[in-house]
Amino acid sequence: MKREKLERLYRQLNRRKYVHPDPLEFLYRYDTPADRELVALIASSLAFGKVEQILKATETVLNELGSRPAAYLKKTTKRELVKKFSGFKYRFVTGQNMAGLLDGTRRLISKHGSLEGCFCTGISPDDETVLPAVKQFLAAMDKASGGECGYLLPKPDGTSACKRLMLMLRWLVRKDRVDPGGWTGISPAMLIAPLDTHMQKVGRILNLTR
Repeated sequence: MKREKLERLYRQLNRRKYVHPDPLEFLYRYDTPADRELVALIASSLAFGKVEQILKATETVLNELGSRPAAYLKKTTKRELVKKFSGFKYRFVTGQNMAGLLDGTRRLISKHGSLEGCFCTGISPDDETVLPAVKQFLAAMDKASGGECGYLLPKPDGTSACKRLMLMLRWLVRKDRVDPGGWTGISPAMLIAPLDTHMQKVGRILNLTR
């Protein structure tokens, strides 16, 4: 019964017109997987606080990277990134953190060919969910960035549910009228949706949590 209700809601609400305002919108600007996965990482990493400020901060970062962010990142250096984002600040995130995230991303892409390639190295045939790969991906990113990402990266071994990274995975793995996709090496069945108080409240209203 609950599955039928969820499927009905999906059919009713799976429309791009309902997305705004949401950082997912930034992915719609990019057609190539290389650009889209980079933008997804940036937008999801900044997805905390008021949505208006999230959109503003994400727009600021993307403006600095230009119309082809993946190509720009490939040819830049950490020194240039630190200089470019020296004045950036969003709540707990500093320009050094953003430069660290982008430089770590650049290094992982150089090593694995893409962020998807890096993420998929953490998946084994026996995994039922993406959680083991999430932990390995975050560890790889932390190492590649020299531990300079700060609040931009969650800590999966602590109390974090990694909600922002799960957002990124949903955007890139699922492909429908809302999520644009781009990653093909991960089954959508492996995705999970961490619950928070807001989702619990909606679930109660819809009688889905009993």
